Amino acid sequence: MPNKYISVELLNIEVAYARSDKQVIVALQVDESCTVEQAIELADIIRQFPEIDLAKNKVGIFSRVCLLSTRLQENDRVEIYRSLAIAPMEARRQRAVKQGR
Repeated sequence: MPNKYISVELLNIEVAYARSDKQVIVALQVDESCTVEQAIELADIIRQFPEIDLAKNKVGIFSRVCLLSTRLQENDRVEIYRSLAIAPMEARRQRAVKQGR
């Protein structure tokens, strides 16, 4: 009788989130079919940071924005991005005004 066990590869990944006052990186081993969204759920980061709303916050892998449905690869670092307090163009404009330009 043939062996019907299915071999499942585990991936080593990290899930990261940072605020100005607190940063967290959670190392996990996940199934090779794991998505970004599933990894965030497994890391339990939303419990620590209730302001995270995956319907609003962008996510990425190593600074590249991706979909929650993106499948992970070995050594990926999933990142949850915060909303910017001020748009980059506005921040530059305000700095220029302060510097008298």
